[in-house]
Amino acid sequence: IHLATENEQYLSELPEQAGYFKETRIVEFIFLLSEKWHLDQPTRYQAVELLERFMIKQVEQMCDDRGNAKGRGQGQRSSWSSVRDQITNTFVLRLVSCVQLASKLSLHYSRVTNDTALTFLQSLKYSYTKQELLESELAVLNTLHFHINVSTPLAYVELLLEVLGYNGCLLPAKPLHQLCVQLLDFCYLTRETIYDTLLKIAIENSTPSKLQIAKFLTVKEDFMLLAVGVISTGVFILSPGHWEQAVEHLNCITGITPQSILEFSYAVVRRIVGSTTP
Repeated sequence: IHLATENEQYLSELPEQAGYFKETRIVEFIFLLSEKWHLDQPTRYQAVELLERFMIKQVEQMCDDRGNAKGRGQGQRSSWSSVRDQITNTFVLRLVSCVQLASKLSLHYSRVTNDTALTFLQSLKYSYTKQELLESELAVLNTLHFHINVSTPLAYVELLLEVLGYNGCLLPAKPLHQLCVQLLDFCYLTRETIYDTLLKIAIENSTPSKLQIAKFLTVKEDFMLLAVGVISTGVFILSPGHWEQAVEHLNCITGITPQSILEFSYAVVRRIVGSTTP
């Protein structure tokens, strides 16, 4: 109930730029860096969410500081160019800071030290100092008002799997969990393709309008739908005989319709098949 309420609250306050900093290259960078530093799954998803929320707020603050909302013509273009340059110049540093902060929230893994982070940045030819690294972490914390322990889609997946087991849905728990984590990674790394397919299914049209794309943003950012879709797809792949039972349970738990669950699973499976077909 708490996660569902939190999800609804987040969707009701969704900024227009939501999802912009979850493009494949950024997510892949965070995932690979987390693997390099031997961080667990929750940590890397936390890092993705921290970076997304921080970058959106930072862009908003930069635009406000320059009066971009009131700017016109050349002045507006110049302001956007300045904002873009500032973001580009510090982006990798901010990304590393978000991974560091996420690692400090983990109870099971060692945190990423400043020395480790600096060594990595230096390997990319950046010449940041330890002081600049600390200031970057503080910038993220201040921008997010120290609200960094945010929920991730993985938390939704794991909790729903627990509830399914508690409600007597007979599923192979451990292999299903492992597969769902892999599917969640896959969904994040092929996010645009999956949601593009899902949008076209929903509107029954291969050329959605700008308004339809804008309204679809709440679907793309719905963690509960993502978690339900991942679990449904996992059950379909691993234990198809239990699929209808699982969908029925997921519908009862979350209120998400069987049709919506089916459509999401179809979009994911279609992407999986497409990614393995020559």
